[in-house]
Amino acid sequence: MTVLALTTLRRPDQFADWYRIGADYVLEVAEGLDLALGDFPTLADEATEAMRAGRTDVRAELARSIAADLYADAAFCEPYLEWTPLWYELALLAPVRYADARLRRVAGRYASDLGHVSVPQFSRPKDVLVGGRPAFTSVSGFRNRFLFADALLHVEWFVHVARESGIEVPESLVARTRRETVEWYASGAEDPAALSPEVREFQRLLFADDRWVRRIDEAYELDSVLFSIWERILREERERLTG
Repeated sequence: MTVLALTTLRRPDQFADWYRIGADYVLEVAEGLDLALGDFPTLADEATEAMRAGRTDVRAELARSIAADLYADAAFCEPYLEWTPLWYELALLAPVRYADARLRRVAGRYASDLGHVSVPQFSRPKDVLVGGRPAFTSVSGFRNRFLFADALLHVEWFVHVARESGIEVPESLVARTRRETVEWYASGAEDPAALSPEVREFQRLLFADDRWVRRIDEAYELDSVLFSIWERILREERERLTG
């Protein structure tokens, strides 16, 4: 099977593991940053159980967390592809859009009774500038662009899902991380010591998304070569940041 298999998912119970894996990622990063978790650990357990039972009639806190995770994943991929070489973007655009539609449909079943639901707007290459020019123009090669995109977009993903799940992420850390991340990856620097200790640790924790990729691959029995490549690239970057 391949990533195309994800387009067959339709029901809340089929996305329970998907939500759980995302929730565990949020918890791991938040714990690593020593953020106050509030009720999120219990909330994530309840939300997962409800999804596995196919229930959508859940209290607002659960519905918001589920919707935030699935909507963020749905909104993530297409902007991400814009950072990659054109051949890669064109190859994945159709299946990505179809899988995103599945995620939005299930998310909508949990969001329908909420007064307001936020959907993150992820950075596009033309919006991220260094010296007045798009930052990605100084980055060449699939691997480097893939990592630049992930380093920026997974900050935005985490902040959105964490805050919608009741975890406050300091804005000063977010702003500093964005600024240093863009400058570092755009410069092509190799030594992570150029990043401030707080930003380096935040990015090291966020690059645990290699484990997110592996767990999705295993949970949905994809046996995907593409996922294996993503996992390896992300794992190597996490190890580089670990030093």
